[in-house]
Amino acid sequence: MSVLRRITRRVQGDGAGHGDDPLDPAQERRVRAVLALGGVPQADLPDGVQQVRLRLLERAAKGHEAPRDVSAWAAVVASNLAMDWHRAKRRQERLGERLASLRQHEHPSGEDTSVLSLAVAQGLDDLPDVQRQVVVLRFYADLPVRSIARELGVPEGTVKSRLHTAVRALRARLHEDEVV
Repeated sequence: MSVLRRITRRVQGDGAGHGDDPLDPAQERRVRAVLALGGVPQADLPDGVQQVRLRLLERAAKGHEAPRDVSAWAAVVASNLAMDWHRAKRRQERLGERLASLRQHEHPSGEDTSVLSLAVAQGLDDLPDVQRQVVVLRFYADLPVRSIARELGVPEGTVKSRLHTAVRALRARLHEDEVV
């Protein structure tokens, strides 16, 4: 007998089982309904159902006792997943709004921003790895030189030197491409 089948039977609490699926068709329909009523889009419902199955199997694999009512337990898990989905969606929306507001303040013209962004990205690609790393940490991650040096295990002077050389190369590249 497969490990999955043993886990499934233990989760369901009976010897009959329903194949290798820990959720019977009625339980799966209930989980889908709870997810849909919780606002999860139709396209994400199969993933939600799989998450419920996974949690049920993980519970059994850890040796926990099977829930008294698997259907009710699965509905509660599905409800929690729907709330998690909304939280993640709101987080993504807030992040998008913050990034959009930063872009609007930095450069008023979208076309200018696109050209500059592309030129900087190409310039970064041309830099040696150690220079690209310090530029990204300093200007994109906004880390101070001292923190970069500590994290990379190099002296602050080395970080400053790499930054200077990288910025000079980027500036030359942008002038060469007539972006600035």
